[in-house]
Amino acid sequence: MLIYARPGDTVHISEMFRLVRGNQHILDVLEVLHRDQLALRIHDGAFSAMDLTARHPRTGELLSTVKFMVQTLAAAGELQRDLQRELTYDGLRAAAAKGRKGGRPPALTGETVTTVRTAFLEGRSIAALAREHHVSRGAVRTAVDDLLPEHVAAAEETPAPELPVTLDMPGKVADFLRSAELDAVERTALDQGVTVRRGQGYTLRVTAAPSVHRQLLTRCQPLDGGHDLPAVPAQRKARRDYENRVSTLAP
Repeated sequence: MLIYARPGDTVHISEMFRLVRGNQHILDVLEVLHRDQLALRIHDGAFSAMDLTARHPRTGELLSTVKFMVQTLAAAGELQRDLQRELTYDGLRAAAAKGRKGGRPPALTGETVTTVRTAFLEGRSIAALAREHHVSRGAVRTAVDDLLPEHVAAAEETPAPELPVTLDMPGKVADFLRSAELDAVERTALDQGVTVRRGQGYTLRVTAAPSVHRQLLTRCQPLDGGHDLPAVPAQRKARRDYENRVSTLAP
């Protein structure tokens, strides 16, 4: 709107917050109005009785009293909008807890939905079902959405999530991995492990998906030696123990 205004024009708005969204935004808009020599007329709200373009005759800056009132009223307006948003969210959550959903109620309900779904599985088309029950095709599609081919195909292609598995990781393996480069998931699994003391040593009880355990096993491969790195028998044995435990996991 301000792009099309010309010097000397008056910008009319019904309420201040139709034009701006925050405290600093108001001051920025007033600077633009002053720069482009535009007048502002607010028809409703707390700002309607104020001359927001009043400036000091010598410095040309916005009057301090105007700036104070603008900032105060803008903060109050911002608080009001935040409270309205919070109350709206609280109302939506309360309605959801009671099983209510927003939006238009479904055209097909109760036994009619069961009848439509059964007929669709028997081979009836969506168009025929819509004509029979005097509803739109969209209403029928909503009732049989999970039976549509694209929905079934997507469900079949989605792999089942891996369930976390708890394995005891030898302390020497855990010490090596703590100083190794790990990704975020591996690092989280290691950091959340529970230390179990065993004599002079310890094991780290790690709970993670099988794929994460396999990744951690790969990370500690240098403990077996190779790549010009000497193999320490105790560390190699610890890695073999961990490998035996990981190998028991289902692929």
